[in-house]
Amino acid sequence: MSRLWTGFRSVFADGMRAFLAYKRALGRHYRAEESALRLLDRFLVERRVSAVDDVTPSLIDDFLVSRPRPAPRSYNHLHGSLVRFFDWMIHQERLQRSPVRSKPRRGTRVRLPFLLDPAAARRLFDVAGRLPDNRSTTCRGSSFRTIFTLLYGLGLRVGEVSRLRVGDIDVTRQVLHIRNTKFAKSRLVPFGPRIGALLTTHLAQHPHRQSLSAEVPVFSRRNGRPISATTISLTFHQLVPQLDLAIPDGAVGPRVHDLRHAFATRTLLRWYRNGIDPRSRLSSLATFLGHVDPASTAVYLTMTPELLSHANERFRTWAELVLEEVPR
Repeated sequence: MSRLWTGFRSVFADGMRAFLAYKRALGRHYRAEESALRLLDRFLVERRVSAVDDVTPSLIDDFLVSRPRPAPRSYNHLHGSLVRFFDWMIHQERLQRSPVRSKPRRGTRVRLPFLLDPAAARRLFDVAGRLPDNRSTTCRGSSFRTIFTLLYGLGLRVGEVSRLRVGDIDVTRQVLHIRNTKFAKSRLVPFGPRIGALLTTHLAQHPHRQSLSAEVPVFSRRNGRPISATTISLTFHQLVPQLDLAIPDGAVGPRVHDLRHAFATRTLLRWYRNGIDPRSRLSSLATFLGHVDPASTAVYLTMTPELLSHANERFRTWAELVLEEVPR
């Protein structure tokens, strides 16, 4: 049974509260980082550390060892949260030197996203549409078919779909209003007539359609609460075995977030096919996905064999033109 959280109580309590307030004032949620700081805070209280000078590099190493993190990525997130906190404390002149001396772990494996092709995506939509209602959710098939369509067809984040309200859908203008998402930003996401028809059909079957107000969740449970991002992810994993997917070498089974990767990669591939220079459009894609800069979007642009083929052909054409201009 987890212990009830009563607030930061260690020698760094004031600093931890101020650090989180500062980051959130910049528009960051910092929920995972707060969890890491809570763990450190509890560790320091349990060790009865009463002075800042007693927080030594060896004590921080003991803390990291006390939180087993077999995967480098998980360990590095915990390690990085401490580094950012103590660096901020130094910058604020609350601390003279960081007690974090250990290095992050080297990742031994890069997880490749699994990109569903359109045929596999259609199978996903079909099996989701056949989901039966259960004790917590009615219109389950319509809800999850629409949810996965938005994730794959518009590249939305799972949390963004979970938080959608009826008032966020403008069927006339064909746009979704994505509110207060990552980095506390909002944006408008246009959609086409097929997604518009799907949303209209879903709202007509909505479990609370008799009292639909602007604040009602688009994807709602019987109790009126939204279908959570965790439930969406779990449902996706339950449906994957029915999709008859061939997992390529170097990839693992798909995650629901891979639907967002697939959207970005398909967009880039469409540009190549239409002769559009991706560099001229990358900032537009970043805005559509809700990224603060195009560098963040580049993470999603997985190089598939088809993308590499188009890129190689473009380079070959460019190289031939250059060579023709070289004096012989």
